[in-house]
Amino acid sequence: MPVEGGSSGSSASAARHPKQKRKAHSLSMRRTNSTEERPQGILRGDMLEGQDSKLPLSVRSNLLDLFGQIEREFENLYIENLELRREIESLNERLTGDGQAIEGGDPTKGALKTKASHSTSQLSQKLKTTYKASTSKIVSSFKTTAGSRALCQLLKEYVGHRDGIWDLSVTRTQPVVLGTSSADHSALLWSIETGKCLLKYAGHAGSVNSIKFHPTEQMALTASGDQTAHIWRYMVQLPAPQPPPDINVPCEEDQDSSDREEGEVDVEGPCEVPTIRFATATLKSHQGVVIAADWLVGGRQVVTASWDRAANLYEVETSELVHTLTGHDQELTHCCTHSTQRLVVTSSRDTTFRLWDFRDPSIHSVNVFQGHTDTVTSAVFTVGDNVVSGSDDRTVKVWDLKNMRSPIATIRTDSAVNRISVSASQRIIALPHDNRQVRLFDMSGARLARLPRSNRMGHRRMVCCTAWNEESQPCNLFTCGFDRQAIGWNINVPALLQEK
Repeated sequence: MPVEGGSSGSSASAARHPKQKRKAHSLSMRRTNSTEERPQGILRGDMLEGQDSKLPLSVRSNLLDLFGQIEREFENLYIENLELRREIESLNERLTGDGQAIEGGDPTKGALKTKASHSTSQLSQKLKTTYKASTSKIVSSFKTTAGSRALCQLLKEYVGHRDGIWDLSVTRTQPVVLGTSSADHSALLWSIETGKCLLKYAGHAGSVNSIKFHPTEQMALTASGDQTAHIWRYMVQLPAPQPPPDINVPCEEDQDSSDREEGEVDVEGPCEVPTIRFATATLKSHQGVVIAADWLVGGRQVVTASWDRAANLYEVETSELVHTLTGHDQELTHCCTHSTQRLVVTSSRDTTFRLWDFRDPSIHSVNVFQGHTDTVTSAVFTVGDNVVSGSDDRTVKVWDLKNMRSPIATIRTDSAVNRISVSASQRIIALPHDNRQVRLFDMSGARLARLPRSNRMGHRRMVCCTAWNEESQPCNLFTCGFDRQAIGWNINVPALLQEK
């Protein structure tokens, strides 16, 4: 307790040492007594006998020890609090005896009381604010605001894979369909409006880790754990839109999703859909898992990223290996190409991402960027001169290609970020998280919304990837995850930006 000026300061200083000794002695005695006051004849096992619990005796004993330690800590804090209150009361009595607490007395002495009272109120307010902030943060994590539900509404669920879905993509040509790639060794094409599976590709012998569609033709590029990438052609016919069901007619097969266990999804499987089993071209120069692949502008070349720490550039027509892009120190996690220029960005577990420039045929330059402290899970181009990178360090960074010494915006989250996507027209970043959340941000780092998540909608396990379809009105966002399903969302972009 700070005391200023006069003889009262010296008297309080002189009295401080014996009080501290008494306090330390009292605390020491209480800590000793708190352990010795337990009856010696009662063993821990005896205390646990007769209690209805399925825990092993050793585990229950350890829990009893831990709770005992917590109880003693609270007891010690309570004792210290009582000692401090006694000291404050004694100081107040001394100040009152010296006439320092009398209204209208010495201004300096009156200021002393005011200062002490102000300090105490500040401490109390700080404790209240900290407690309120911590509890509000916990409670808010369980809430889904009505605004988010209105701005982001569930469109359709795409269920049919028998294992987690790693990646998804939307075709750039008509008919517009959704493609998903899964750990069940298959890739599926879906009708966006009806949620019906249209076609299955089963040419891979391992997990299908990535799927991307040709910019102008009906061709798909998939990357797999079988150390290859496949190019295959498809032909699909969209089903006629079905009339909405009559909500007045009860359905006996309806099941409340709240009755399902976490992570459980009704899997019907793509029954009797056309299946493609052979690729048009097989790219097989990697010595490890091919984790991602993408088409270069024009669609005549593709780039693949692998766990063998290299990215390969291939000619589509001949399947010939053109370049091997080496330099990363650990496994690659993702690759992405620019929509209008011959630029490639690769990300890696070595905490870096690299920008490869193929615009000049005679010079293939590379730039290394070290903006993260953990695995860079993805890095993607945006329309314009920006790159957005996401990482397991729970951050997303926006970079300017003209000056990439430092990010122009940093988004900090509460969970690792997986494969991100950026809306080309609205420049909205969709972040899929390990904690099952999907959040939307603008390019300046301002948070726009969070997709609804409850026992009736949203993912039940980690969200792996997001993809935009901006040809539709309203704009569609697709997400996929380890719960073996993909989900389509209607995003009311004008309302979203207006609310921001």
